[in-house]
Amino acid sequence: MGLIRRAARARLASQVIRRLRRAGIADARYHSATFSVRFTAAGDDVPTVLRLDSLLAQRGRVRRERIDRFVAGLLRAPGLPASWDAARPLLRPVLRGANTPADVSAPLSRPALPFLSEFVVVDHPETMTYVAAEHGWGVDPDEVFAAARANLSAATLVGSAAGPVVVQFIDDGDAYWTSHLLLDGWLAGLAGQVGGRPVAFAPERGTLLVAADGSDQLPGLFARAEATYLASPRAITPMAYVSDADGRTVPYQAGPGSPYEIHVRRAEAVLAAREYARQAERLPLAAELLITDHGRTRAVWRKDGPALLPKADEVQLGETVRPWARIEPHLTEVPLTPPRWSGESWPLL
Repeated sequence: MGLIRRAARARLASQVIRRLRRAGIADARYHSATFSVRFTAAGDDVPTVLRLDSLLAQRGRVRRERIDRFVAGLLRAPGLPASWDAARPLLRPVLRGANTPADVSAPLSRPALPFLSEFVVVDHPETMTYVAAEHGWGVDPDEVFAAARANLSAATLVGSAAGPVVVQFIDDGDAYWTSHLLLDGWLAGLAGQVGGRPVAFAPERGTLLVAADGSDQLPGLFARAEATYLASPRAITPMAYVSDADGRTVPYQAGPGSPYEIHVRRAEAVLAAREYARQAERLPLAAELLITDHGRTRAVWRKDGPALLPKADEVQLGETVRPWARIEPHLTEVPLTPPRWSGESWPLL
């Protein structure tokens, strides 16, 4: 991103923050990576996330008026609704990395896929607020997740494909296309639209790509998904996904000899490396995860002494590299998300 564009985005964010502070919001902060402003409204336990993309194209007086409406509308109904009846129709499920959102205290979440979790948000026209685990609505988490998923159930496609095609869903902020991967049976139901068994990619929050398994487009989609994932401040996953026999979304598998084997293995490694790196930002003694040749992963135990290792194909101890299977018996699993293994010192091998 160029310097001029970064400056324009920062200038817009400062305008929004000034308007919020005039309204009594003292903790508003700009997050350049996600082009959003976050703050905690009075009476809320978790931050509200203001996405600024829709304001960027405006200029001058039109922008100022839009910002005023934007903030005023938010402040009339800030944060989480007070009652379950008010909250229920506004809930949406979102698929995110297991370590995000890092700035939300105790959000409601549950494991969804390897390195990914399902969160619930309250969807307002211009904002999205993560639901806290202690939301105060008097209903259990399963009911909250079920209501959020039910609010997506009407999103379907029509028509059919004469042959294998790629369908791209672009999210304008309201469709929550990537969240549809959480709905049992939804992905499998696209077989007619893509001309075969659907394979889905959700590299970032605004993009969902679906193609037919075995099609000529599939190798290129793995590369495209990885490039988008690594470049996006709103990344989700570079991996491919399909439906299992029960309609649940699961990672795409490619066995030895498959033309997609290296693509699948590398996508898994890229996601693991990114999520472990995010976790390490807040975790002392966290060892690094590297990607080596052919999509293999390596945990780096740099110095003899205590370390928390990510799960990997192999472990590097100083200058020595050993298979994970030889090191794991000397380690203790630690209940983290994603999980790590604790070691007190280099094992004698």
